[in-house]
Amino acid sequence: MSSFALYLIGVVIAIAGLGYAAHLAHVPDHWLIAGLIIAIGLGIVGAVRNTRFRDPP
Repeated sequence: MSSFALYLIGVVIAIAGLGYAAHLAHVPDHWLIAGLIIAIGLGIVGAVRNTRFRDPP
């Protein structure tokens, strides 16, 4: 399994946990969905940034 896939799996698990905690805290659904979309986008950007191959000089 690639490091990108492992990174994304970790991000999805973390986002799911935070989303569930926000749901238990009675955060309104529209704010919960907006926050989850932003977190998923940041997770994908972070995964690409941390796992991309460096260009040779």
